[in-house]
Amino acid sequence: MNEQDFRRAADAVPVMIWMSDTDKLCTYVNTSWLEFTGRPAESELGNGWAEGVHPDDVQQCFDHYTQSFDRRDKFRMEYRLRRQDGEYRWIFDTGGPRFDQDGSFLGYVGIAIDVTEHKRTEEALHDRQKELIEAQRLAGVGSWQWESRTDRVNWSQELYRLMGIDPNLPAPSYKEHAELFTTESWEQLQRAVQGALQNGTPYELDVEIARPGSLIKWETARGEPVRDKSGEIIGLRGTVQDITERKRVEAELLGIRRRLSEAQEQERTRIARELHDDIGQRLAVLVIKLQILHQDAPELSQTRSDLEELQQLTSEIITDVQSLSHQLHSSRLEFLGIVAAMRSFCHEFGRQQKMEIDFNAHDVPSPLSPDISLCLFRALQEAVNNSAKHSGVRHNKVRLWGTSDGIHLTVKDSGAGFDRERAKEGRGLGLISMEERLRLVNGTLSIESQPKQGTTVYARVPFNARDGSMPASG
Repeated sequence: MNEQDFRRAADAVPVMIWMSDTDKLCTYVNTSWLEFTGRPAESELGNGWAEGVHPDDVQQCFDHYTQSFDRRDKFRMEYRLRRQDGEYRWIFDTGGPRFDQDGSFLGYVGIAIDVTEHKRTEEALHDRQKELIEAQRLAGVGSWQWESRTDRVNWSQELYRLMGIDPNLPAPSYKEHAELFTTESWEQLQRAVQGALQNGTPYELDVEIARPGSLIKWETARGEPVRDKSGEIIGLRGTVQDITERKRVEAELLGIRRRLSEAQEQERTRIARELHDDIGQRLAVLVIKLQILHQDAPELSQTRSDLEELQQLTSEIITDVQSLSHQLHSSRLEFLGIVAAMRSFCHEFGRQQKMEIDFNAHDVPSPLSPDISLCLFRALQEAVNNSAKHSGVRHNKVRLWGTSDGIHLTVKDSGAGFDRERAKEGRGLGLISMEERLRLVNGTLSIESQPKQGTTVYARVPFNARDGSMPASG
């Protein structure tokens, strides 16, 4: 194609085209160029085209063009060019050397495209990415995505920081994640990931980060499946949030609760001893003196009858004081263990309240931690007391048993029951106390109840059966 045919074809295309001679000066711009700049052709030739380039871009434009020209290299560059309406638009310019048939160098030819909208889209995306990075930094949240087939992992910048890994390194593969977590946390995370891949179940769990030479950190890991167009799960995506400070505060609150619980138990023990050793003994002395007076009183007199009544009443008070003392502090729990203490409590409370309490225990590990024993004993007391007050029935079933992973307690009645939602709004200190005590030993409390269908209180405390404990006799 000769130059005249080339120029005719160039004038027909909707992109800007230019040519230069061996002296680097522009010899031709097509119609699209002229329509863009709104200037006559003679104003664009030579170095005239540079008059429309943004002042901040002119020098780098010339330098890049000249260096490439001298080396006879192809080049690409971006610069701002003034449009006919006065607006500077971003131009993507590509150029390369041209030669005649015998290989002689003729100059350069190039194509220039307005990429302003693309540039603005890139800038907006970049701004959003910066905002996302800043938001993740402020929230302590990192994001990730994993392709299960290729094991390709992408991490956000904040996630690198949370994990204490150089952001210039590639993100660890899924298998390499095992080095980031404690053994227990990694096992939990693996189970959650497999559940998400197999069943499409999202997960959320707290994991412990353990990096060599770094402080232990706690993070909440969340994940959900990613599906292709056919609905097949092809990977996972999610977030990781730093909760180390929250865990620290929770640990401090747990310590405060534990100290309050210990102080409460100490006060219970003190009051129980005073009831038993002081008030109980003085009441016993009173009974003896009343018995002596009764014996010395005249036969068949009203005085003797009154003394006999006072003696009976005082004996009942002694029994109640002893029962209250045992409820406040069970010496049986301390010396005979949880099974004997619970059985004794159920017997005494049932006799006192005229209730029938069926107590059954089996496979209870022994010895059991004093904290766990006390926690479950207090849960039993609160549950049975609530049943006596509110159920409207005089029969309870209490069951205590052990499994390979925990100790379980249920207190069940077939009485009035209650609406659980309404109970949550107005729950008393008893339920709160049970929950707090169980939380101190990592236990859980649940209540199943419906109006006129009875109530079941269920407490569970995790227990490591691998410590060699033997079941106690039921």
